[in-house]
Amino acid sequence: MEIFKKILSYPLSILFYLFFGLTLVIFHPLQWIAVKISTTAHRKMVNAMNFCLLGCLLILGVRVSYRNKQNLPIDREKIIVSNHQSMFDIPLIIWFMRAHKTKFISKIELGKGIPSISFNLRHGGNALIDRKNPKQSIPVLSKFGKFIAENKFAAVIFPEGTRSKNGKPKKFAATGLKMLFKNAPEALVVPVTINDSWKLVRFGTFPMGVGLHLTLEVHEPEEIDKTDITQFIETIEQKVTTAIRT
Repeated sequence: MEIFKKILSYPLSILFYLFFGLTLVIFHPLQWIAVKISTTAHRKMVNAMNFCLLGCLLILGVRVSYRNKQNLPIDREKIIVSNHQSMFDIPLIIWFMRAHKTKFISKIELGKGIPSISFNLRHGGNALIDRKNPKQSIPVLSKFGKFIAENKFAAVIFPEGTRSKNGKPKKFAATGLKMLFKNAPEALVVPVTINDSWKLVRFGTFPMGVGLHLTLEVHEPEEIDKTDITQFIETIEQKVTTAIRT
C-alpha cells in the first residue's frame, strides 16, 4: 500500500504544485489591491488565499480536521503557541483561527522572493526577525508584542524555532515567548497542536505525501503567570507536546 501511495504521489505532486503556484501568483496582485483599500480588505484576501492553499491539498487526498472546544474571546489579544511540522501549519492556523486576526513571527529570509507569502509577511503586520542577530530580533519582537496588545490581534509563535522533520517536538526556546509575555502581559496564551503535517514533506519537497489526515487542536488557554515565567513556559510546552502523535 505504501509503495502504491509513493508511486501515485509523483503525478499528484506535479498537479498539486501547479495549483499551489497558481494560487500564489493570482493572489499576489489581489493582495496589492486589497492593501490599497484597507487592512481589513487585505486580511480577508489573505484568509481567502489560505483557504485556497488548503484546498490544493485535496489533490493529494489530504483531509484536515479542526478541533476546538474552547470558547476563545474575539476582542482580546492572544499569543498562539504551536508546534511546527511544515509550512502548511501556517495556512491551517490562518484559516481556521481567522476570527482572531493571526499575525506571525517569521525568519527575515521569507520576506523576499515568494509570491503572495513574502508580500503578506511584509504588509500584513507580521514580525520578520533575524534569528542570528539578537540586536535586530529583540527590538522587533518587543514592538510586535506591543502591536498585538494595542490591536487585539493574535500573535502566532513556533517556539521550536525550526520545523520537526519527523513529528517529534523539539525543546521550546524561551526568548521569543518571554519577549511577547513582557510586551503583551494581558494576552491570553492559547496552546495549539498540529499533527501529521510533517508527513506531507517526509520525502522532501517532492514528491508530497498523499492520503493524510492533518489535525489542528486548540487546548485550554492560560493567563500569563507573571510570578514564574519559566514554569509557565514549561506548562504551555507540555500542553502542546503531549498531544503530538509520533
